[in-house]
Amino acid sequence: MPELPEVEVTRRGIAPHLTGRRIAGVAVRNPNLRWPVPHHLGRMLAGLEIHQVTRRAKYLLLDCGKGTLILHLGMSGSLRLLPANTPPQKHDHFDLKLDDGTILRLTDPRRFGAILWTSGDVLCHPLLAQLGPEPLTAAFNGNVLYAKTRGRSASIKEVLMNSRIVVGVGNIYASEALFRAGINPKIAAGRISNSRYEKLAQAVKETLTLAIKAGGSSLRDYVNSNGNPGYFQQQYWVYGRDGQPCRKCGTLIRQIKQGQRSSFYCLRCQK
Repeated sequence: MPELPEVEVTRRGIAPHLTGRRIAGVAVRNPNLRWPVPHHLGRMLAGLEIHQVTRRAKYLLLDCGKGTLILHLGMSGSLRLLPANTPPQKHDHFDLKLDDGTILRLTDPRRFGAILWTSGDVLCHPLLAQLGPEPLTAAFNGNVLYAKTRGRSASIKEVLMNSRIVVGVGNIYASEALFRAGINPKIAAGRISNSRYEKLAQAVKETLTLAIKAGGSSLRDYVNSNGNPGYFQQQYWVYGRDGQPCRKCGTLIRQIKQGQRSSFYCLRCQK
């Protein structure tokens, strides 16, 4: 957490307020995030106009013409739009100050988020260059999944969470998409047929789209740019429902560990 839907909801929330605005400065209260905040960031950003706010995987990209500000929410981060005079709290590590008197504030209790800058092609940045296709685009489909999984013995759940295969499908949404597709998370990715991958690709798209419409999932810390939680957790088929009856067939949902992460599935509905 946050996963792709939460990041996309955040992007949609902040983009109208940032696009076309000029950066007045920054406030860095704790530079020790996942990677150190560049010490010269304030000097680089001052006076630049934000042309657009896009997303690549779970990274938010603020195109400033001369370069791109890369933001990542880590495991517990959130971005809020606030009046500039809003007092910072303990975990408010970074403010992006705008020329209209508002700030974009990063709150990150666990400090796994990131604030980075690149003056080159952002898609060639080391963090983004090797990423797989975006799941909500035509570049992601069953044929792509089938081709990328030939010979793979790892489970489909683990492969689906591999950002070089497809980006943004984290633990929650992988479990949910596999249920929608009727696929057991333990099956080796290389054993799944092309037709089943078509169904899985569609399930990934449907799951992520519904999650975005619901404002994402709020299980712990996540809130959107207005400070409101998401509600997709109310629609979960399997995630976090171990020991509860399947909403389709009544079989008790099981929980297992895969790659140190919890997976949830219905033994009857998922083969």
